[in-house]
Amino acid sequence: MKSKIICGIQQVGIGVDDFVKAWQWYYDNFGFQIKIVDDEGVAERMLPYTGGKPQPRRSGIAVNIRGGGGFEIWQPKGRELNHLKEPVKLGDLGILIAKVKTPDIEVAYNTFVNKGLDIISKINTSPTGQRQFFMKDLYGNLFQIEQDNYVFVDDKTLLTGGANGAVIGVSDIDRSLPFYTKLLGYDKVAFDQTGIFEDLEALEGGKNTLRRVILERSKPIEGPVSNLLGTSHLELIQSVNGPGKKLYEGRYWGDPGFIHLCFDVRNMNAIKGEAEAMGHPFVCDSGADFGMGDANGHFTYVEDPDGTLIEFVETFKIPIVKKFGLYLNLARKDDHKPLGIMKLLRFAKVKRENII
Repeated sequence: MKSKIICGIQQVGIGVDDFVKAWQWYYDNFGFQIKIVDDEGVAERMLPYTGGKPQPRRSGIAVNIRGGGGFEIWQPKGRELNHLKEPVKLGDLGILIAKVKTPDIEVAYNTFVNKGLDIISKINTSPTGQRQFFMKDLYGNLFQIEQDNYVFVDDKTLLTGGANGAVIGVSDIDRSLPFYTKLLGYDKVAFDQTGIFEDLEALEGGKNTLRRVILERSKPIEGPVSNLLGTSHLELIQSVNGPGKKLYEGRYWGDPGFIHLCFDVRNMNAIKGEAEAMGHPFVCDSGADFGMGDANGHFTYVEDPDGTLIEFVETFKIPIVKKFGLYLNLARKDDHKPLGIMKLLRFAKVKRENII
């Protein structure tokens, strides 16, 4: 059997109230201008997390051509959305913060301040020496903007790149570490300390005592689309005074917030065997030929030890330049080698006024 390959973070799933307004906001401020998928239909395979019933939705995947993970923007349709009753707090369980790359932290910060966006911290430095600041989107979701020089296509008009990872709240870091280090491959512990952290004090719960672990990957990126996805890192946070709320307890997957963290992978069967051996069986497994709009592949989910949803997607076909009928078939491509043709995605940029 071929070995598993985790190519990188494909996307962060974000449940929103209004698909168009959300994408336009991410387009204007984070440069998510490249459309991979825009599909309206029914989510039939997420029944364990949607009340046992198929749920209508509009969903789309957008990426930033500078490089980094994308966003899957997800708006449930035909039902009342269930919002969190109180703000996300460090110590809660689930995906707390999405990280976003920027090539120039000063320019990004000053631009966002001048635009009147919801900036909640000044520029500071993380324990691993990364310059950063925190902000919220139009729906109050938390984003950590990080100085990061990774670039796929050097579009100097863009203030940021794509997703750079996530901050995930867990109840017991020692119990969660094997899941994130072994199964997901973030095997390098760059930081592990307990205390009160100055760079987090502007956040809800940031003045409490926390254990904080920052994980990186020791292996270089690999896989057909890995040069688009780029590098990333994960941060696990545990409240020493006991866990807070589960962000999706009593709510459906797709309700507003960060609904999942998705990894682009190769050799799904190898991942399945390893995940099952570790006690994290696949759920909502689509099988090997699932279509979503103009793309298809094999998707499935696993739960981390606290039930946070992690998605795996083995991509078989994606549109490169749809208007020219150019699609990329990944099924027979080298599992390890990045594809230069991915740079043609810059021609898949959509006009803002066409997001309707």
